[in-house]
Amino acid sequence: MSLPLDIWLNAPVAESAARARQLRAAGVDGVFTFEGAHDVFLPLTLAADSGLGLMTNVAIAFPRSPIHLAHAAYDLQLLSGGRFRLGLGSQIRPHIERRYGSTWSRPVDRMGDTVAAVREILRAWQTGDRLDYRGEFWQHTLMPPNFDPGPNPHGVPPVLVGALGPRMTEMAARVADGVLVMPFNTERHFRERTLPAIDKGLAGSDRPFEIIAEAIVAMGDSAEEIATARQAVRNLLAFYGSTPSYRPVLEVQGWADLQPELNLLSKQGRWREMAGLIDDPMVDALTVSGTPAQCADEIRNRFGDRISRVCCYFPGYPISDTAIAELAAALK
Repeated sequence: MSLPLDIWLNAPVAESAARARQLRAAGVDGVFTFEGAHDVFLPLTLAADSGLGLMTNVAIAFPRSPIHLAHAAYDLQLLSGGRFRLGLGSQIRPHIERRYGSTWSRPVDRMGDTVAAVREILRAWQTGDRLDYRGEFWQHTLMPPNFDPGPNPHGVPPVLVGALGPRMTEMAARVADGVLVMPFNTERHFRERTLPAIDKGLAGSDRPFEIIAEAIVAMGDSAEEIATARQAVRNLLAFYGSTPSYRPVLEVQGWADLQPELNLLSKQGRWREMAGLIDDPMVDALTVSGTPAQCADEIRNRFGDRISRVCCYFPGYPISDTAIAELAAALK
């Protein structure tokens, strides 16, 4: 089975277009962005003519109005020739309230309402129907002709949700066009928690639905390079593991007691000690590790035939385009 590969568009903003072209030359199928130190949409705008698929993975939904999200999605779908996916995420309460200065409440219900509102706005533009969305958190009932872009010649872009917990995952399967499986994950959690929630949300539905996996990858062409990569990813795994939202993943593996310990160390700024608590079995379970060919095999073994594509990123260590090209080829 050929599996499309998306790579994090990790480049200075001004170099986004050039980097996207380099990744296409390496055989990559798409690029994605997430909300870090820069805007999530702008790099994709610059990369829109690369011929690659484009995806936000993820844009944080709650601080944004659905109308803003719909306009960004419509325009990126237009610029890319129909190759854009709008991936939305909820983040956690401290970031929503203290970093974004926005409102947090009932995240599953709020996300469901946001997705429904965005999809209805895009549908109204596409069909010419009167916009009349009345949800619990969002109401959109005014769309004068001069604010309506009209039908998108490339169709309505899909709206996906990044999800981890069973309620958010089930909701995504019920109302969105796809789910983005969070990268801090294990094969056991994916099969025992994620897939049952997706199947529950899709029960009785035969509509198209994407399951897109995300993988933290520790990859290299030699034992030395792989060891360097595995050491680098420990820092990210420790950061994820310190967050209470990710405790269920550790719990499934029998590592639940690690989460509060990591959380305490994070509050004390003891980052190096945190990484030291991530042992080799944890790296094996939480990441994809090895040569490009071994990583491709592990991705297939972990996610089986349930995913439509995979997003990979290589945090904290250098990776060559040659290695990325080998991974893309192995997945095909």
